[in-house]
Amino acid sequence: MTTQQELTPELIRAALTTVKFPGFSRDIVSFGLVKKIDIDAENNVTIDLVIESKNADIPRYIFEGVHGVMKHLPGVKHCDVNIEHKAPEARKGINDDPSTWKSSVPGAKHVIAVASGKGGVGKSTVSANLAVALSKLGYSVGLVDLDIYGPSMSLMFGTKERPGANENDEFIPVTAHGVKLLSMGLLINESDPVAVRGPLATRYVQQFLRNVAWGDVDFLILDLPPGTGDIQLTIVQTAELDGVVVVTTPQEVALIDARKAIGLFERVETPILGIIENMSYFQCPSDGKIYHIFGEGGGEREAAKLGVPLLGKIPLDISTRSGGDEGRPVALEEPGQNPVSAAFRQVAEQCARVVLDR
Repeated sequence: MTTQQELTPELIRAALTTVKFPGFSRDIVSFGLVKKIDIDAENNVTIDLVIESKNADIPRYIFEGVHGVMKHLPGVKHCDVNIEHKAPEARKGINDDPSTWKSSVPGAKHVIAVASGKGGVGKSTVSANLAVALSKLGYSVGLVDLDIYGPSMSLMFGTKERPGANENDEFIPVTAHGVKLLSMGLLINESDPVAVRGPLATRYVQQFLRNVAWGDVDFLILDLPPGTGDIQLTIVQTAELDGVVVVTTPQEVALIDARKAIGLFERVETPILGIIENMSYFQCPSDGKIYHIFGEGGGEREAAKLGVPLLGKIPLDISTRSGGDEGRPVALEEPGQNPVSAAFRQVAEQCARVVLDR
C-alpha cells in the first residue's frame, strides 16, 4: 500500500518548474517569480508571484498554468494564486553603464533577431527570405545585416546601391524586393575586407541600430553573425528584442552549437520565438522521393526539449541557392508554385503570430 507524499512548499515549487514563462524555455521558478508558498492545516495552498512584463496577458497565462499544475497535484484541497504585476524596469547592461542599457530600436515596432550557433546552416538565407515573406504578407519590413565581417545581403537582394543620409546624419536604407535593407556590403567594395577589431565592430553595430531612418517598420529583422561573440552580446545587452529565431540543420553537430546560442539568449532573458530547421530534407525532382541528407527530426526534437515552437522546416533546394546568388530570394515566388516559398510563408506567419500575440 502506497502512502501519499506529504505536501510541502518544496514539493509545490518542484511542480511549478513545469510552468514556462511565455516565450521562454525557462520556468517561473528559475526566473524567481514564485515569492511565497503557504500551506494551511487542511492543505489549502496560497502561492504569491511577482511578474514584471509590459504584456498584460502574461499574468493570465501564468495564472492559468499554475492552476493547471496545482489541480493535478495530489493532496491539494484548494489553491489561491496571487499575482503582483509590475511594469518592467529598464534593463541594464554590463557594469551598470547607462550607454549599455536596453532601449527600443528607433522606427521599429517589433525587432526579431535571427541567430545560429555556427556558420553554414543558412541563417542569412533564412533572414532574407523571412523578411521578404513578411513583406509579402503585407507588413512593412526592415533588414539589418549585422554580419560585419561577412556581409551577404547586398548579393542576396541583388543591389549595390549605396545607402543615403538625411539631415540628422542617419542612414537611409536601400529598398529591394519590398524590404528596407542596410548592410556593410552596401558601404564597401565587394572585394574589400572588413579588418576591424571587436570594439570598432561593436560601434558599427550600434550605428546600424540607432542611426537609421527606418520610417516606422512593422518588423525589423536582425541577421546576426554566427556564434556567441561581441556582436551578439552587444545586441542582447542594448536592444529591446521581441525575440530570437534560431536556425539549425537537423544534424547533431549543428544542434550542439544551436544549444549554445539558445543558452546565451536565455541567460540574458531574451525570448526564444522558435527554431527553424533549415536544409531539412531534399526532395528529388525526378521521382519525388525525400532524402534526409543531414539527418531527420533534429530541429523538432530540440524544439520539443526546449518547449519552444518549431517554426518550420525548410527543404534543401537548388532554386533557393540560385535565387540567393542571383539576388532574388526564393520567397518572392508564389507559394502555390514553389514549396520552399510556401515553407518560408509558413515561417513568416508563425513568427508574426508569436510576436503579435505576446
